[in-house]
Amino acid sequence: MSDLKLAVILGSTRPGRKGAAVADWVLARAKERTRAGYELIDLLDHPLPHLDEAVPASRGAYAGEHTKAWAAKIAEYDGYVFVTPEYNHSTSGVLKNAIDYLYAEWNNKAAAFVSYGALGGTRAIEHLRAIASELQLAHVRQQLSFSLFSDFENFSAFTPSATHDDAATVLFDQLESWAGALKTVRG
Repeated sequence: MSDLKLAVILGSTRPGRKGAAVADWVLARAKERTRAGYELIDLLDHPLPHLDEAVPASRGAYAGEHTKAWAAKIAEYDGYVFVTPEYNHSTSGVLKNAIDYLYAEWNNKAAAFVSYGALGGTRAIEHLRAIASELQLAHVRQQLSFSLFSDFENFSAFTPSATHDDAATVLFDQLESWAGALKTVRG
């Protein structure tokens, strides 16, 4: 296994969230990979208040202990798979808030996106792509989008189609390739 360390970030803390099942599915497939190690970061385990840093994250002058702990956690990784619901045509507020806390910790790393929602969560991914670009976080083309209508039994139990397996392989291949290349940029 390479020394690439990648995180699957579960971007929902909502009671009854469907994202835990989606993130578990992603992580199970990621654990089969040999080019990188994958770990889950559940935002439930990192409760961040609504952004409370007085200085913009791009300055790196973090004041809050919760911010410093979050920065240290995110800095450990070479890339990320963001698992996001789609709420009101965008990503979740808790994920946006967690992303906004930091800047340099995201720079020159790779990102991939997995979404779920009524229309597969694709609009949430589009918003995350714009955010990632601003953070100098290189995002790969392949994405996974799960529909509440076809990938969840009775809109509840996560039962993804087997067709997603091939797309997941492409997503991981792209993410690992970019994360490895960008690691050389960071030195």
